[in-house]
Amino acid sequence: MRTEHRIKLTPNQAVLKAAGFCAYQERSHKEVLERLSEWGIWGIDAQEILLTLIEQNYVNEERFAMAFAGGKFRVKHWGRVKIKQGLKLHDVSTYCMNKALTQFDEEEYLGTLSVLIEKKWAETKDTNTYQKKSKVAKYAIGKGFEQELVWDILKAMG
Repeated sequence: MRTEHRIKLTPNQAVLKAAGFCAYQERSHKEVLERLSEWGIWGIDAQEILLTLIEQNYVNEERFAMAFAGGKFRVKHWGRVKIKQGLKLHDVSTYCMNKALTQFDEEEYLGTLSVLIEKKWAETKDTNTYQKKSKVAKYAIGKGFEQELVWDILKAMG
């Protein structure tokens, strides 16, 4: 029978270790608290460490929300609906969520959606236009784009 030997971190060690975790990439408050929990730090101690990290600007919810939304849109081509769901999973405030979702230029957003639809249209082998449109719409909506926008682009395609 193996027993796990955890070395109890002092508050200063925990702050330094957590700062390194946050310096690597933007982190949400929830991610930091989960990591502290993995290290055996909970409750008031974890809240105090999080507060210290916020004061030292290692953790910033607005900055996290902007980076998360921007990355998911530009790299993974997610739409606002899916990005919003992802931010909710990180317990991001409504204010930060709304700010992150309004950062996209509408022209760029619609352009990304159009390219996504055109690419999926070309890949879809259905000969029945109705079925093909349904499959492409389901794909784009699954990527988090608004139904109305998806159908507007599909209708415009003919």
